[in-house]
Amino acid sequence: MRVEDLDIGDIVYAATAITDDGSMPDGVEGEILAEAGTRGVIAMIGHVEEQPERNVFLVRFEDKEMNLGNPIGCWVEDLMVEPKLVN
Repeated sequence: MRVEDLDIGDIVYAATAITDDGSMPDGVEGEILAEAGTRGVIAMIGHVEEQPERNVFLVRFEDKEMNLGNPIGCWVEDLMVEPKLVN
């Protein structure tokens, strides 16, 4: 299954560390919002007005206490369907 095939409510994982690019309200640019491998749930799917073919996924990632955080806008390449196993 591909990230593009997922829907609202589906589980995803951060493919890499996701950082604030300066677009988060009250955020700090460069701050890590989700570590690589962090589990999250898709809250909404949209697109960029200038690029309607490019999906944006709003994902709520879990924190260390397994609470869902605020939605974070993610590109397809920021997400993966299965977590990577760490040896």
